Amino acid sequence: MIASLLRFACVVLCGMGLMAGSTRAADPIRVALIEPLSGPFANIGQSAQYGFQWEFDRLNAQGGVLNRKYELIPLDNKSNPQETGLQVQAAISRGAKFIIQGAGSNNAHAGSEAVAKHNARNPDKLVIYLNHGALDPALTEEKCHYWHFRFAPHGHMIMEAVTDAVARNPAIKRIYIINQDYVWGHSVAKDAKSMLARKRPDIQVVGEDLHALGKVKDFAPYIAKVAAAKADAIVTGNWGNDLALLVKAANATRLTTQVYAPMAGLPGAPAAIGAAGAGRVHSINFWHPNIENTPFLPQANAFKAKYKIDYSWLPNHALPQLLNAALRKAGNDDPAKVAAALRTVRFKGPTGEVWLRAEDHQIIMPIYATLFVKAGQPGAQYDAENTTFGWKTEGYFDAAKNPPPVLCRVTPP
Repeated sequence: MIASLLRFACVVLCGMGLMAGSTRAADPIRVALIEPLSGPFANIGQSAQYGFQWEFDRLNAQGGVLNRKYELIPLDNKSNPQETGLQVQAAISRGAKFIIQGAGSNNAHAGSEAVAKHNARNPDKLVIYLNHGALDPALTEEKCHYWHFRFAPHGHMIMEAVTDAVARNPAIKRIYIINQDYVWGHSVAKDAKSMLARKRPDIQVVGEDLHALGKVKDFAPYIAKVAAAKADAIVTGNWGNDLALLVKAANATRLTTQVYAPMAGLPGAPAAIGAAGAGRVHSINFWHPNIENTPFLPQANAFKAKYKIDYSWLPNHALPQLLNAALRKAGNDDPAKVAAALRTVRFKGPTGEVWLRAEDHQIIMPIYATLFVKAGQPGAQYDAENTTFGWKTEGYFDAAKNPPPVLCRVTPP
């Protein structure tokens, strides 16, 4: 009798356990975000965190993917390459199969190499590196590998648009080049000189400086050199605090030189530019709110209402959408299957269709050359960072019609 009761109890309890197991929520799709969440570039990292959290929350509200929800794991690399490598390992130990990073090509090289080495040593525990903003062309050229995917146009693509804008201005005869002393800054300087020599050989480079990344507190000496050289324009790849302080120094001396800064649309820069930059600061944007009939504006406004910052980086939107499409196509979160799917999926975004080129995993997407102007005029209805000034399109670069040459061909391992 007792034995029968015990067997009955076991059946009931085991059945309840099976039911609980069947109704337990599936493990989330864990995505790590490695960015500077402290230090001089913390505002850039925080903007990325907000942007991706917003996008993954939206996907989760739509049911997630594969009957699972996304979980974003933010990790602070302090804008340090060594720390980036350590955080890659931390992300893997926390179960992330997908690692996002973007701020700083020096950090991207470290993270990309760490992922490549990990996958070579652990073929049964693969991870994918999703680069949303590190722009050094080498990452999809001589340093490319199968597990790295870039979701932003690379430096050569961006500088073609920048130098087109410079070349269109007949008043520019003399330029001064200022850049951060690391791979991205070096790439910008090299492209500026070589591309302008091809497009406008009459333009003279009257000065060039490299400075330590995130270390300069006062750019007044650099601005004094620009003024002394009688430059008509500054070309700079500076971003984050380094760009904000450079523009502030120019404004303080009332320098009226044109400034071509492709990263001027990133957080903090428009506020630093202010009224003094109207009509003379030029940027590159992959999306901005003054694009005519843009369907993305309601989402951007809702994002700003929640986080109190502008939605200024379209890869924050394109990357989750392409990853989501790849997961659906793969049918599970096996990184080998997802990587294969990422090479084939396309996404029709707010600026048109975008996709990752299978040969080198470089995204192909439109680029807008923009000018900082007073908001409220035709082509510039909306401002940036509540400054009453915003971005107006002055040029369009269709990457699909002007794709960069394929200099690397990755093959599945």
